[in-house]
Amino acid sequence: MVKLAIIYYSATGTNYQMAKWAEEAGKEAGAEVKVRKVQELAPKEAMESNPAWKKNVEETKDVPVASSDDVEWADAILFSTATRFGGYASQMKQFLDTQGGLWAKGALVNKTVSAMSSAQNEHGGQEASILSFYTSLMHWGAIIIPPGYSDPVLFTTGGNPYGASATVDQDGNFTKDIQPAVSVQTKRLIEITKKIIAK
Repeated sequence: MVKLAIIYYSATGTNYQMAKWAEEAGKEAGAEVKVRKVQELAPKEAMESNPAWKKNVEETKDVPVASSDDVEWADAILFSTATRFGGYASQMKQFLDTQGGLWAKGALVNKTVSAMSSAQNEHGGQEASILSFYTSLMHWGAIIIPPGYSDPVLFTTGGNPYGASATVDQDGNFTKDIQPAVSVQTKRLIEITKKIIAK
């Protein structure tokens, strides 16, 4: 059984929803799944000033915070992050930056990884944030498993070959049904991981 960690950062709930879709797909594919959020770094005042952010913090208060133990436990890791100025969120970057201990002892080598992203604009940097994420994961010696165009559904969901990418409107609603893209990406990650760990 593949051990899948889904690690996300979400301010207003978009990437939390994507993580939940991934969890559902992972369980359907027979994986043991953990969903973890990265530690919030923003000041309380910033969160309190945004009703959607405040609501998401409350709704996800029981989601465990990701740790190095979760990374070490996993065979496969699916990351999901909000886009920030064409890169991935600083909260997620801080989490990756704290994995130096695992990196130093080689515990990140050959982990299979994939990434998803979101933004409030159709061309808001979703692809760039995923690509920058993959650059960081190359330093791990991880095996990057992108969805590619491995399923026809990816042509109809707004997905791309790098990873599922969501666009949300000003009210936080998804502008396209990307759940199928999330499902394909998750199941492909598990499928390839099974082949790797069976060797």
